[in-house]
Amino acid sequence: MRIPINRREFLRGSLAGAAVTVGLPYLDIFLNANGTALASGAPLPRRFGTWFFGCGMNPERWAPTREGTDFELPPELAPIAPVREHLSVLSGFSVLLAGEANQVHYTGIVGTLTGEAPARMDAADLPTFDVLIADQIGTATRFRSLEMTATGRPEHSYSRRNATSLNPSEPSPLALYNRVFGPGFADPNSADFTPDPRVLLRRSALSVVADDRRRMEAQVGAADRARLDQYFTSLRQLERQLELSLTKPPPLEACRVPDAPPELADSLEVEQVVESHWLMSQVLAMALACDQTRVFNMVFSDAASSLHTAGSSDTHHTLTHEEPNDPELGYQPRATAFVMRTMEAWTEFVQALAAVPEGDGTLLDNCLVMCHSESSDANTHSVSGLPVILAGRAGGRVKPGVHVRGVGESTARVALTMQQVMGLPVASFGVRQNATSRPVSEVLA
Repeated sequence: MRIPINRREFLRGSLAGAAVTVGLPYLDIFLNANGTALASGAPLPRRFGTWFFGCGMNPERWAPTREGTDFELPPELAPIAPVREHLSVLSGFSVLLAGEANQVHYTGIVGTLTGEAPARMDAADLPTFDVLIADQIGTATRFRSLEMTATGRPEHSYSRRNATSLNPSEPSPLALYNRVFGPGFADPNSADFTPDPRVLLRRSALSVVADDRRRMEAQVGAADRARLDQYFTSLRQLERQLELSLTKPPPLEACRVPDAPPELADSLEVEQVVESHWLMSQVLAMALACDQTRVFNMVFSDAASSLHTAGSSDTHHTLTHEEPNDPELGYQPRATAFVMRTMEAWTEFVQALAAVPEGDGTLLDNCLVMCHSESSDANTHSVSGLPVILAGRAGGRVKPGVHVRGVGESTARVALTMQQVMGLPVASFGVRQNATSRPVSEVLA
């Protein structure tokens, strides 16, 4: 009788009297006929991420004029040409204001990620929607989400559960590498697996305090119970991560432990940031391929972009306000150079994900990444017509290659679409004038 094999099986033998086991990668026999799911029917994991850049673009040089699949690439989208087939461009979507002041370099981020136009700086208390997605798809991995910034500043993060609970970013490629592939990493393709006894102790410690937790919650008021619930939510995630650390992960064909990146000098010089970003992209791609996380947030430049060129003290942000328009070109050439470099870096990020084979496609095919900024025209701090680009197919749920114009419509429509694609059972998103129940159906497969 022929005994079927499965993806958790090991090759067994002996060498010099010692037992030897060798793990198996994702073979075709483990996948369905199309290579799009496991043979058992379980899909390959879907991942979600954001990619943020500060100080926007020049709308008339960035937004295509034609909608649908036959759209042109204006000058500031020209760098994405090599990955055009993987992308959709969303233009004209805005954070809608109804009496609220535009909190510069803040309203555009908060409105896009939470669906709320904040009344004042740091006033919004809603979670960013990446956190909601991580709550749905990030509980089966070692990290619920990974945040990183190419600027070297851990405070450059826009992912949060509320106004006071920011998810800080890893500030360097080496720090990201050490967090993912340092102590605690279990290679899914290694034949050997030994649980760390320190993990057993930490897990036991969390279990021991369960009774005390219930006793404390019974004695405090509603406000303190809410604070405790927030605290214990993070502890539950830690406990889940500890449980995962005690179980040998299944083999993953695409997983390759990368070499450690070099330690870079701390700098906001744009070419240094580009290098840091590229190294981080490589580490992140393998973190996703090794199923260490399924949700991530990459910051290329901060909201009030602090990037500068070598030998200059003028930052991108300063130039958007102080550099005069060139009378012949009609725009600010030095400030616009940062936009072009940003779009080049975004293209390199997409290429990093597309370069990793997975199933019958690539890692990017099983991702959905939202590239966005906090303003359109940074000179006026406009939150109308914010730039948004989507990358990936989300495991077949999204079709790339289209331009959708959303003139006068809220960016909450984009956020709602992302959540529904990732499997969240939500019918609406946003509050007040930004509330919507309409996904961007043009990008849905």
